[in-house]
Amino acid sequence: MKRATKLSAIAGLTMLMAPLATSAQAAEIILTSSTAMREVVEELAAMFERASGNKVTMSFQSGVETSAKIDAGFVGDLVVTTPAAIDTLTEAGKLVAGSRVNLVQSGVGVAVRAGAKHPDISTTAGFRAALLAAKSVGISEGPSGVYLMTIMQRLGIADQVKAKAVTPPLGQRVGNLIARGEAEIGVQQVTELLPISGIDFLGPLPEELQTKIGYATARLATAKEPQAAAAFVQFLASPAAVPVMKKMGLEPW
Repeated sequence: MKRATKLSAIAGLTMLMAPLATSAQAAEIILTSSTAMREVVEELAAMFERASGNKVTMSFQSGVETSAKIDAGFVGDLVVTTPAAIDTLTEAGKLVAGSRVNLVQSGVGVAVRAGAKHPDISTTAGFRAALLAAKSVGISEGPSGVYLMTIMQRLGIADQVKAKAVTPPLGQRVGNLIARGEAEIGVQQVTELLPISGIDFLGPLPEELQTKIGYATARLATAKEPQAAAAFVQFLASPAAVPVMKKMGLEPW
């Protein structure tokens, strides 16, 4: 983040959090989130903590595990996951109706092991050829993996890709498989590939194949710190958060 932009973000956050800084007792906000949002949530939470004096206690797991955790009675204040998951949990009475706030969208990208040959994936034909040529393909069980298989059906190579697909355990990332040499090429959300060392990010899917996977936040019905949680959500949706989101490969929604 450029220094001027960083200073502007800090100034904006300080102004936003000024009313909270006078609170006599710091609040602890309990948040659980899909792993896809780990890095951005951690960095923004640290900024929020410094400005507000409140604490954000976070846990991360796959989207499937996030929903199951809340459905099983998790006690907390906020969740960050896909809008579809939030809507389902809201209908079940686990989240507060009307509290959903859309935050970011993530595109889907492609990566290979660091130093490996870079296939041209800038066109649909090139992307298709790269997947067919690879000995193994890393695919997640999350939204990007589900979407990838719909693309494979469109491209007529679903059976070939399935036969050599490698899937990381829930909550882990395709990039780790690539870095360890367990997958020759991999496809996952850009925000989940960028933080991984030992891989080369080739770029996003070709435009005609691209999708945007959204992430939102909502308040749990068990929230014990609704005011502090609302302030954190306000910050997450503010201009001060945008530089961090973009750095992580995300687009404000």
